[in-house]
This record gives sequence, structure tokens and C-alpha cells, in this order.
Amino acid sequence: MSAATIDFEAIRTLGEVARYHARQRPDAVALAFEGRETTYGDLDRRTNQAARALLANGVGKGDRVAYLGKNSDHYFELLFGAAKIGAVMAPIGWRLAPSEVAYVVSDAQAKMLFVGPEVIDCALQIGPDIPDVAIVAMEVGEHGWPTYEAWRDAEDDTDPPAEIAETDVAVQLYTSGTTGRPKGAMLTHLNILGGRRRALEARMAWNEWGPDDVSLVAMPVGHIGGTGWGIVGLVNGAKGVVAREFDPFRVLDYIERDRISKMFMVPAALQIVVRQPNARQVDYSRLKYILYGASPIPLDLLRECMEVFGCGFCQQYGMTETCGTIVYLPPEDHDPAGNARMRAAGLPMPGVEIKVVDEAGASVPTGAVGEVAIRSVSNMAGYWRLPQATAATVGPDGWLRTGDAGYLDADGYLFIHDRVKDMIISGAENIYPAEVESAVYGHPAVAEVAVIGVPDDKWGEAVKAIVALKPGASPDAEDIIAFARARIAGFKAPKSIDFIAALPRNASGKILRRELREPYWAGRERRVN
Repeated sequence: MSAATIDFEAIRTLGEVARYHARQRPDAVALAFEGRETTYGDLDRRTNQAARALLANGVGKGDRVAYLGKNSDHYFELLFGAAKIGAVMAPIGWRLAPSEVAYVVSDAQAKMLFVGPEVIDCALQIGPDIPDVAIVAMEVGEHGWPTYEAWRDAEDDTDPPAEIAETDVAVQLYTSGTTGRPKGAMLTHLNILGGRRRALEARMAWNEWGPDDVSLVAMPVGHIGGTGWGIVGLVNGAKGVVAREFDPFRVLDYIERDRISKMFMVPAALQIVVRQPNARQVDYSRLKYILYGASPIPLDLLRECMEVFGCGFCQQYGMTETCGTIVYLPPEDHDPAGNARMRAAGLPMPGVEIKVVDEAGASVPTGAVGEVAIRSVSNMAGYWRLPQATAATVGPDGWLRTGDAGYLDADGYLFIHDRVKDMIISGAENIYPAEVESAVYGHPAVAEVAVIGVPDDKWGEAVKAIVALKPGASPDAEDIIAFARARIAGFKAPKSIDFIAALPRNASGKILRRELREPYWAGRERRVN
């Protein structure tokens, strides 16, 4: 069975993914995780059990279910099981601080929280803050909660009756908030699957899947790059090898041992993998394509990866609010000798409309820089319980303003020039300055602070805080960084601090963040890395 023979019209909701492939290829392996294999027949039965166990716990259509942990095959069982009864999966980044996790669980109004072994201490800490949330541990351990397999297997495996529409919300992914609070982007079954149907109809070679394809799911499921990529492989009936977390020392083992044919990674991760001592001794004969995103790939790194991996590369541009990829740079535009298009994000995916607009929302001429706006079936339904934030992002005509500044060339290629928003992307993690500034402000020596992203050869960008001290205070960068790390996730905390007498502001008092960024980005063509 190839992608051409799959009836994608029969897979209009996530729950249908397991049902369809269980009918067509029940004995084919759907998921592999640390020695455990799940066939599509197993996946259908176990998602039925998970769905019935959720119902037994009072979870119904529209209710949110939270998952906190690293990657697991059982996460995908839960995701599709919830989808079968119309419940909504809300995965949470396992690296978040306990207070951040508690906020997300409470904001989502989750009825249940599923916890991986690596975050048990975090769950125990926030337990008193979420007393009405039932907790299930994904693995056996010292915690006192029911464990996932026992919880699941207490139910029968008949398909639960439910009427699910493709416009129902299926996944709620939290994105960092410009005001310091994360927002839940609501993604419907249609958002997730509709665009993929159109893309497959276009028959792009890099997007073609066959029955022998094996996908590596290594990006965290708390991001669209992890959950979305995992779904893509399963929709296409491929085998998904789930890595608990991205480990550069194990990726090469997965490629060779599990015969990986496709994988998605961020350039920062690729850089680590390709420079492993044994990278040039691995058998890459089964590896067809590496898809990468979150940032452009430096030409020197691309040359190195093309030489070592010997496969096709395809850049992916998108965001949580668009269910991931809506622009792609095809393999044929990846030239190790370098070309003008290598600086582009790429072309719109089938069914995706792109325009570049000014502040008033009017389209700007070809080649002129403005804010990138997207309209497609993949655009989110909105932000959970935030109508004003939704209206500010998605207009009544369906155009979603990305917050990225860029331009379109005469051939329709999108080039990202800068960010309209102040978001920092470091190693594929989205970090908003307001959130970091809030964590730094409480330090007794800090009078005011502005957080910016500066170029970083490894992670793309690094978080830097520009601090004005209180009178008489001594500059102690390490102490301020440690203070911030105690309040927010480590990846969000500043990696460095520069001290300044006073922050530059305009007449209305707004910090001139671009003026602060300029010395660090001087001489670079783009203000993203």
C-alpha cells in the first residue's frame, strides 16, 4: 500500500487513523518505542480502551486531557483515544517550571493529567494546585497514582460510540505568550488533516510515503514538530519510531538500526548529530529525506549534512497556529554551491494562500517587506478562551497574521526578513521576552530589563537580558541568571546579561528593542538566525 492507494477521504478525524489502517494493514507496525511494538490492529484496540477509560473518568466530548512528559508511544494512544470520543489532547512541554505547568493545566480546565516518569516530582509539587484533576502515571514508580497500562486495560476494546465532526477541536497546543502567559491554540481535526490531504494530492516526492517508510519521531510532543510529525507518519500508514527525547548520541543508532527513511529535525539538532565522531561510519542507505524547520539552515551546515547523510533536504516553515508546515523549500532548491533561494522559507503548500501586508492590512508590492499573512484550512480555530487574542491574530476573512516580517519574490518564494513580534527562537523553542523579563524583574538589583535574541551558532538565537541596575547595586550576571532559572524553564532564562545605564525608549515610553538588538545583528542580512 502506498500513499496513492490510501483513501484519505476516509480519514477525516484523528480517530479514523487507527480504524482505517487497522482494517487495511492490521499486522503492520504503527509504533515502536524502546523495544515495544504496536501494530495498527493493536493501536485501534488500545485507543478504544483508552477512550473508554477516559469516559469512565468522566471525560467527554470537548473536555481537555493534559499530558506532561517526554515522548512515548502511549502518548499517541492517548491522543487518538481522546479523539475517538471528541476529547481534546493538551500536551505540555516537560521542560516547563512547575508554576507554568500548573497554569496550563488550570487554564485548559483539564479533567485528567497523564504524567511521564521524568516529571513525577513536578506533578507532585503542583498536585495541591490542581486538586480536582485526576492523575495517571505513564510508567510504574513511587508515586501512588494509577499507571497507564493498568488504567487502560481495565476497559474493553470495543469502539466507543461518538459523533465527531472534523470541525471539532482535537489538540490544544500551548504557545508562549507575548504578555507572559501561554495561549492554547485550538487545532481541529480539519486543521490537522485537511491540509495534509491537499499536500498528498499534489504528489510532491518529498511528501510521498510508502508501506516501508519508517519515521523517527524525536522532537518533543509538546510542540507541533513532535505531535504533528508523529501524526503525519501514522496517517500515511508508516511505522513511527518514537524516541523518548532527542539524544544526538542515539539518533545515528536509530537511523541505522531502525532503518529510518524520514525524519524531522531543527538545524541546531542536525548540527549536533552530523558532528558525532561516528557520523561518517553509519549506513544511511535507507534515509530518503530530512525535513527541517524552526530556522533556516546555514549553508556550511547544509553542505556538511548533504555530504554525510546523502539524502534530500526540505525546509519547513510554519507555526503552531497553522498546524506546522505551510511553506516548504523543496529539495531541488537545496544547492550545496549556494543559490538565492537557499535564503528563502520557500513556496506555499498546496491550498495555502500567502500575502505580505502593511500595518493597515493592505498588500504590499512584490519584494517589499511587510507582515506575512496566511490563509488555509490549517489555520487554527482560535486561542482557547481568548477571543480578543484570536481576533488580533485571525481576521474575519480568515487571514492569520504570523508576526513574521518578510517579502515575496516574483516567483512566489517567501523570504523571512525579521520578526514583527519580539519572539526569540532558540533551538526550536519559542521564547517571548515579556515572560523572561517578568522573571528577571523581581531580582533585588534590577531596576529595568529588556530581553532580546542574539545570534548563536549552535541554537540559532540565544536569550540576552539588557539590565539597568538600581542605584548602588553591583552587576552580578550569574546571580541574576540563577534567579531567573528558579522562576522559569531553564531554556527561557538569559544565557548572558549586559548592563546599561538606562534602557532606550521612545516618546511614549516604549522600549526601543530594535535599537538594543542592532549591535548584535550588525552586518547580517537578516535579523533572524
